[in-house]
Amino acid sequence: MSKISSAAYADTKPHYDLLNGLRGVAALMVIWYHVFEGYAFAGGTIIEGFNHGYLAVDFFFILSGFVISYAYDDRWGKSLTLKNFFKRRLIRLHPMVIMGAVLGVVTFCIQGSVQWDGTHIATSAIMLSLLCTILFIPAVPGASYEVRGNGEMFPLNGPSWSLFFEYIGNILYALFIRHLSNKMLTVFVALLGVGLASFAIFDVSGYGNIGVGWTLDGVNFTGGLLRLLFPFSMGMLLARNFKPIKIRGAFWICTVLLIVLFSIPFLEGTEPICTNGVYEAFCIIVAFPVLVWLGASGTTTDKKSTKICKFLGDISYPLYVIHYPFMYLFYAWLIKNQLFTFGQTWQVALVVYTWNILLAYLCLKLYDEPIRRYLAKRFLKKK
Repeated sequence: MSKISSAAYADTKPHYDLLNGLRGVAALMVIWYHVFEGYAFAGGTIIEGFNHGYLAVDFFFILSGFVISYAYDDRWGKSLTLKNFFKRRLIRLHPMVIMGAVLGVVTFCIQGSVQWDGTHIATSAIMLSLLCTILFIPAVPGASYEVRGNGEMFPLNGPSWSLFFEYIGNILYALFIRHLSNKMLTVFVALLGVGLASFAIFDVSGYGNIGVGWTLDGVNFTGGLLRLLFPFSMGMLLARNFKPIKIRGAFWICTVLLIVLFSIPFLEGTEPICTNGVYEAFCIIVAFPVLVWLGASGTTTDKKSTKICKFLGDISYPLYVIHYPFMYLFYAWLIKNQLFTFGQTWQVALVVYTWNILLAYLCLKLYDEPIRRYLAKRFLKKK
């Protein structure tokens, strides 16, 4: 573990360096997944690179449950109240939500303020979409302010759907889950695991995968809740019962395993069960908890590796929040030029990838950290 960044609260506990690093690795993999998603979107084909990169969301949720349980479980009734907890979480998460929404508006206007089918969108609808995104009010598919026409909860910044569920997880943690005893939490996790496995294995969504939660319909909302609640609660259970094991090179071992898990090709077959769903259930229910346990057990052994993990952890959240508006531009460019493969466009793809990392770092240092320091000082000052 290491001490905290200058943007953190004064009473924040030391961080798990390797878990921070792994969060960054997962965020970097999400970017690659969305690059290859662009080729599939432009060509009307299946995604053929980092096929299971969307499972990074489930990995983020288990990390979130672990870290929140570790950071806050022993503070309730002492230095932490419900009001204070919600203030802390809003200060931590919402400044970048607003930044992602603003970047979404900018890139949408650069595209000409049109949906993918060419329909022009009125400025009033765009501004309403911006307001809803900032206030975290999800768009109803087909509504005027669902400006891109894909049915996304947050059409200006698609991945915000997972942050919407993260907020739900934080609320449920504070009001309900934290009160569960270890035994009851174990039962809760087991029941959720059965629900999640059934959803994936029997392909309830009909997608052939568990990439649900991004739109506001019954199946997606139910699936999104399962994707949140099982890994989040599992992360809490791990944190409550965590005992480190001796392991060398944990960060590199876990990094390689994450990349391999995200890179497994789509597994065909849906009768009598969804083969791809079996694999995804294995990743979320078995593999990710093991990786979190290994990552929490490991330690960095030199200044260089500590700096790498800290950098990856610091940019992980800004990178995840700000990258997709620029993916919309990338997708539009691919469609306009009828380009469908990485081999045709690798130079542009690398520029997009590098730009997102650079912008995430600039947002972190010039916007996110200063804003969080100000808000913490303004609203969390001790009496």
